[in-house]
Amino acid sequence: MGIRLVHHNPEWADIYERAEADIRDALGEDALSIDHVGSTAIPGIDSKPVIDILVLVERYDPEAVYRIPLESLGYVFKHRDLGHAFFEGHPSGMSTQVHVVEESSEDPRMMVTFRDYLRTHPDEARRYEQLKHTLADRYSDGIEYADAKSEYVWEVVRRAEP
Repeated sequence: MGIRLVHHNPEWADIYERAEADIRDALGEDALSIDHVGSTAIPGIDSKPVIDILVLVERYDPEAVYRIPLESLGYVFKHRDLGHAFFEGHPSGMSTQVHVVEESSEDPRMMVTFRDYLRTHPDEARRYEQLKHTLADRYSDGIEYADAKSEYVWEVVRRAEP
C-alpha cells in the first residue's frame, strides 16, 4: 500500500491558522516566523492530509525554549538533526508536523520558496501533484517518499530564485 493522497481541502488553511495562533501564543517572541508549508499550503493540489508548519527560531539551542511549549500543546518530539527539530501531533484536530528550524539554515528558504512558486505557477503545481501520485503508488514509507521528491523540489527552488 502506498502513501495516501487526498483532494485539497480548503479547511486546511483554517486548521493551520488555529494551530499557528496556538504556537505563536506558546512560543511568543522565540518564534521568529511561523509558516504553513508543504502540499496542504498549496491550494488545489492533492496532498497527504498532514498540516506542515515551519517555525523559525534564532538558535537551535537551548531546545527547551521551543520543545517544552510545543509539548504542552500536545505535539510529540520525534527527532532532531543538525538545525531541525521535528514534532508531530493532532492538537488542531488534524495530523500536524511542526518543523523547528534555525533561521541560518537553508531549509526554511527552500520550503517557503517552493510553496510560493507553486502557489503562483499552477502548471508547475499540477506537475508536482502528478509526481506525488506516481511516488505515492511506489513508496509506502514516508521518508522514502519525501526523499524521492527532493530532487524535483530543489530543481523548482533553483528556478524560482533570482
